[in-house]
Amino acid sequence: MRGHALFGPGAILALALSSCGSPPAASLAPHNCPTAAPIAAETPAILADAQRAVLTTNLGTFTIELRPTSAPVATANFVVLARCDFYAGITFHRVLAGFVVQAGDPRTRTNRAAFEGLGGGGPGYQFDVEFPDARQPYEHYTVAMANAMQYDPVSGEITSGRDTNGSQFFIDLAGLAGQLLPYYSVIGKVTDGTEVIDAIGAVAVNHPQDGIPVEPVIIQSITIRSGS
Repeated sequence: MRGHALFGPGAILALALSSCGSPPAASLAPHNCPTAAPIAAETPAILADAQRAVLTTNLGTFTIELRPTSAPVATANFVVLARCDFYAGITFHRVLAGFVVQAGDPRTRTNRAAFEGLGGGGPGYQFDVEFPDARQPYEHYTVAMANAMQYDPVSGEITSGRDTNGSQFFIDLAGLAGQLLPYYSVIGKVTDGTEVIDAIGAVAVNHPQDGIPVEPVIIQSITIRSGS
């Protein structure tokens, strides 16, 4: 299995920014993208007019309502990367039916087939995971940051990777209460175009465990909008 394993009762999944726990792969971001995550003091200004993210893909368009309450830095980082077109051309490189779809590895912009270390790319920096409430339900269509955290699958004790947020995110294809520990920074929820998420979650993949789409699912653009 590529990457680190995300463990929960009845679920094992690779949702990783690094395939071996090392620093993220060099960024393939557009030249105007940031070289570090926003600091906490910068997040109010970044998020002031950022209430929704409209993602256009080759399978349709959907909208994420941004919910930065528990993860303002992660949400602001997503907004800044979206505004500099970091995500344009990147694919949903992992689709696990009934569980999650994952995107955000910039190397999939130019390499859309399976390759060694797929899921190990990032923006060129990492930052601290912002933990949601322990009762976080990870509802259907919740959007959260993937990370390279490692922890004991029995006790849930974190052993490493508390600072491995980057650019990769996943969207829940079902209510995952009891399957995911509250170790993934929640940045929002898909509120419009959920049928597009369902369609992405149903594409043909190379293997049920790898979940690499046979035909690429491509993020063409992300537009950040205010609530008005």
